[in-house]
Amino acid sequence: MRPTKSGPSMVFNNIKGFPGARVNIGMLADRKRVAMLLGTTIDRLGFHMADALGHPVDPVFVTKEQAPSQEIVHLATDPGFDIRKLIPAPTNTPVDAGPFITMGLCCASDPETGETDVTIHRLCLQGPDTLSMFISMGRHLGTFRDKYEKENKAMPITINIGLDPAVYIAACFEAPSTPLGFNELSIAGALRKKAVELVKAVSIDGKSLARAEIVIEGELLPHERMVEDVNSHTGRAMPEFPGYNGPANPSLPIVKVKAVTTRVNPIMQTCIGCSEEHVNLAGIPTEASIIQLIGKAIPGFLKNVYAASCGGGKLMAVLQVGKRTPADEGRQGQAALLAFSAFCELKNVFLVDEDVDPFDMDDVLFAMTTRYQGNLDTTFLPNIRSHQLDPSQDPRYNNAIRARGLACKTIFDCTVPWSIKEEFVRAPFLEVPDYEKYLTPSSKPLEL
Repeated sequence: MRPTKSGPSMVFNNIKGFPGARVNIGMLADRKRVAMLLGTTIDRLGFHMADALGHPVDPVFVTKEQAPSQEIVHLATDPGFDIRKLIPAPTNTPVDAGPFITMGLCCASDPETGETDVTIHRLCLQGPDTLSMFISMGRHLGTFRDKYEKENKAMPITINIGLDPAVYIAACFEAPSTPLGFNELSIAGALRKKAVELVKAVSIDGKSLARAEIVIEGELLPHERMVEDVNSHTGRAMPEFPGYNGPANPSLPIVKVKAVTTRVNPIMQTCIGCSEEHVNLAGIPTEASIIQLIGKAIPGFLKNVYAASCGGGKLMAVLQVGKRTPADEGRQGQAALLAFSAFCELKNVFLVDEDVDPFDMDDVLFAMTTRYQGNLDTTFLPNIRSHQLDPSQDPRYNNAIRARGLACKTIFDCTVPWSIKEEFVRAPFLEVPDYEKYLTPSSKPLEL
């Protein structure tokens, strides 16, 4: 039941009721594996993503014949059409509102500018041609939908499943790093060193990812809403990144499905919210956003950043900083404020020195234990917008919280004061060169 544990990537090859289909989970559930897939190292992932953000490669269009995602086409007008029989979407717990698509990259365009955006949203399969869609506050697709709804028009949308890891991670950037109108697929292009390929949808005026495993084409209906747990009546939605089955939303937008296109024998890709896979999807772009903003404001001061697993990649970050002169004392607080500006959903920031490993929470807590006094080194910033899925960010938790999704943002300064840094030098152990030659055969590490 504990969330945020690294694990293997698993493929289930025999899915009852879905002949030929497969389900993958955990592709990105290990930071080391993500680094390997993106061609970098564990500690440089955030910097690698920040570099890609600064060197975008725009997507390109290909023909239907060049798009594996359209090898098979199922139209909603076909006899017996039912997305619940076409897409092996998992139901993860007994109280889930239903089968959920959790790795569906939603692609839509601004009706005024034509600019395209992609984001991941939770989607529940509610009927043969019906999905409910949860759109968190501030998401760009929500802005597009509001414009369509104002004109009483349906918004064309594609939901793309089974994608290149670079595409999924790039899609998880948020404003201000990727403002409204910035197409995150261009970051994926930079990571891949090759443009992401798009293709015209078969049933709507939209675009989809040509190399997806599965694409759902549909329209977000204006002014129509549905209860998320209309079929289960459990009062719950699905496991979300803070580790809880959040409440079912009483009023969600509806996607009316027009078609499903797939590869031959497609692989359904899925993710559980409270998992290391979600941590990496959300957290690595968070790290990149923080690196970019602090790097511009205080060059050379930030050494590394980790959007920690215990915060789901969103709610907590560890900033490793390097004080270079007496004038740098206090800049760590400025860096923390910039981190909150770089990623608005961040709730807690831990500041540590260069001799503390930001990726090792035991080492971070060592710094908190020996370099931190609660009444001196804590900064509170109450009632600031954060994330509505954190259950403590709710007036029911405490009536001092003005509205759901507001938090007391907190800075824990676990850095050593510059004036007494010589008193906090850690024990100077020496490295042992060629240590393996001293080990007996039975005590040598195994090569896995």
